[in-house]
Amino acid sequence: MPEPVDRTEGPRDGAGRRPAEPPLPRATSIAGGPVLIEGPVEIVLPDGEVRVCDRPVVALCACRRSLRFPLCDTSHRPRVRS
Repeated sequence: MPEPVDRTEGPRDGAGRRPAEPPLPRATSIAGGPVLIEGPVEIVLPDGEVRVCDRPVVALCACRRSLRFPLCDTSHRPRVRS
């Protein structure tokens, strides 16, 4: 698992300010649904395989029912019977 980034240290300019940093990626947990991550992202699987997703938003499965795990395929949704 990658180490967290420590943003408290690092190079500073002559006035003691840090240079502008890119915004942090955002992850949003949806109740009963997936975790949405602003992409593009690299996903590291437990076996070490790396999957690259270049979509603007990537849905990661939180219920483990997805046939495309770790990506969400909406298997968490209740099925409507007619």
